Amino acid sequence: MIRSIVRGPFSFLFARSSHEERVAAYVVREHALGRSLDEILADRYVQNRLTPLEQLRLLDRPEVIRALGDDMIAEAKRNLPTPAG
Repeated sequence: MIRSIVRGPFSFLFARSSHEERVAAYVVREHALGRSLDEILADRYVQNRLTPLEQLRLLDRPEVIRALGDDMIAEAKRNLPTPAG
């Protein structure tokens, strides 16, 4: 507890959850198998684990961008529903 406060009182804002890590790995793996990003993002696995806001954050992850490419990420962001709030 004290250690996390010393590191930064707002570090929790930038922490990524392990379920986001797993979904990112899933997206990269499925894309490598030849599936389209829109199809992968529509999977129940992704939909059941990430909110629309988390899906947008997923598309900003360096490993996902590197695997899929900037143009594909931009297109997927346009196709995602906008998060409320």
